[in-house]
Amino acid sequence: MPTITFIGAGSVVFTRQLVTDLLRFPDLPALDIALHDIDPARLEVARLTVLDISRQLGCPVSVRALSDRREALQGADFVINMIQVGGIQATRVDLEIPAAKGLLQTIGDTTGVGGVFRALRTFPVLSGIARDMQELCPDAWFLNYTNPMAMNVWWMSTVAPAIRTVGLCHSVYWTVNDLCELVGVPLEGTHYRAAGVNHQSWLTEWSRDGEDLYPRLRERIQEQPDLRRRVRAEIFRRIGFYPTETSEHSSEYLSWFLRSPQQIERFRLEPLQYIGISEENVDEFHDAQRRLSRGEHVPLHDEGDAAEYAPQIIHSMLTGTPREIHANVVNAGLIDNLPQGAVVEVPATVDGDGVHPIAWGAIPAAGAALNRAYLSVAELTIRAAREGDPELVRRAVLADPNASSTLTPDQIWQLCDELTAAHGELLPASLGGRLNEAII
Repeated sequence: MPTITFIGAGSVVFTRQLVTDLLRFPDLPALDIALHDIDPARLEVARLTVLDISRQLGCPVSVRALSDRREALQGADFVINMIQVGGIQATRVDLEIPAAKGLLQTIGDTTGVGGVFRALRTFPVLSGIARDMQELCPDAWFLNYTNPMAMNVWWMSTVAPAIRTVGLCHSVYWTVNDLCELVGVPLEGTHYRAAGVNHQSWLTEWSRDGEDLYPRLRERIQEQPDLRRRVRAEIFRRIGFYPTETSEHSSEYLSWFLRSPQQIERFRLEPLQYIGISEENVDEFHDAQRRLSRGEHVPLHDEGDAAEYAPQIIHSMLTGTPREIHANVVNAGLIDNLPQGAVVEVPATVDGDGVHPIAWGAIPAAGAALNRAYLSVAELTIRAAREGDPELVRRAVLADPNASSTLTPDQIWQLCDELTAAHGELLPASLGGRLNEAII
C-alpha cells in the first residue's frame, strides 16, 4: 500500500483539494495517507476532512493523523510539503513592517523582502525534514508546495541533493485557463508550455489546432482598456511574452509598479492583499471545523478544477500513465541563459519512472534578464543561511528590484534589523534570530 505523507496537513483547504483529486482517480491502489501538523486542532480537522472525502467519493482509504513527524515519514513513498512557518502572524510581519517604511508588497511570499524572510524561517524546518527523510524514507519523492518555491527547492538541493525534490505550482495551468477564457477558446486541446522561474515563467508556446493564440490576446487587450491597466498586460507589452502569475504577484517582482501611488492606482493594485487572503483561509478552516463537528460534509471542488500536480504525479507513477506538467527543479542544463544550479520552472513528463524535466534551451532574453534578478535574491538568501551571514540577508533584499526602487541601502539594513527582531525565535541564531536549529 503506497504511503503519502502530508507535512503541514493543517492547511486544511489545500489538503482537501489534493486528497479529493487523488481519490477521484478510479485506478489507484488503496492508499495509506499519513497526516502531520504541529497544531493538534488543525491536525484533527485534517483527519476528519480526509475521512469525509473518502465517504463522499466512496473510496476507502487508510488515514493516520500523527503529531510526530518522524512517525509520519516512516516508509513514505511521497511526501507533500505544505508548511507555513509562523502562520498568519509571520505573514503580517513580512508585509506590515516593510509597508510602514514605505516598501509595499502585495503577497510577499516569493521573492523580495517577504520572500527572503519567509525562506529564512522555512529553511531550518526543511533541513529537519530532509534529515528525517534520508533516514526514514530515502527513496521518497518530496513534492513541495511551500513558498518561496524556487528558494525552498534550491535549499533542498543544497542540503539534501539525494532527496528527489520537485516543486509544484498551479500558476502555469491557471494562467492558460484564464487566457483561453479571455480569447474564447476551450482549454481542452490547447497546446501550451512555459519556462523561466516560478511565478515568473514565460508562456512561449500557446496554440490550438495549429493557431498561435497570441494575436487573439493582443486584440482582446487592445479592445478592452481595463485590461491594459493590469500588470500582466503591461509586462506582456514590454517583454513580448505573458508571465505566469497573477498581476498582484507579478507587480512585486519588478521595480515598475509598487514604487509610487500613481503606479499603484494606474494598475489597480492592492498592497498587503495577502493579509486578507490569509484571514479568509483561517475563516475557511473554521468553517470546515464547524461543518465536521455537526456531521456535515465539507464542500468538494468540481472535477474540472483538478489542476494540482501532486495527485497527477502520484497517479502517473503508480499506474504508469504518461502526462506532462510544469515542475520546479534544479537547472542542470535545462535553461541555457539562466544560472546552472539555480531552480527553474520547465515542462516535465511524468510516468511510472518518475518526473523527467525537459531541456528547454534559451528562454526569451528580456524574460531571462528579469529572471536573473529574481534568482540573485534567491542565491544570496541561500548563501546567507548556509554561511550564517546576516550581511548577506541584507544584500539579498538590496538586490530585489522592488525594495531597491523604494528604499535606500540604509533603510534596507534597518528594515532587516526590525524584521529579524520581530521574527525572533523563527530565525536561526546565526542570522540574528533566536532559533535553536538543533531541535528542528
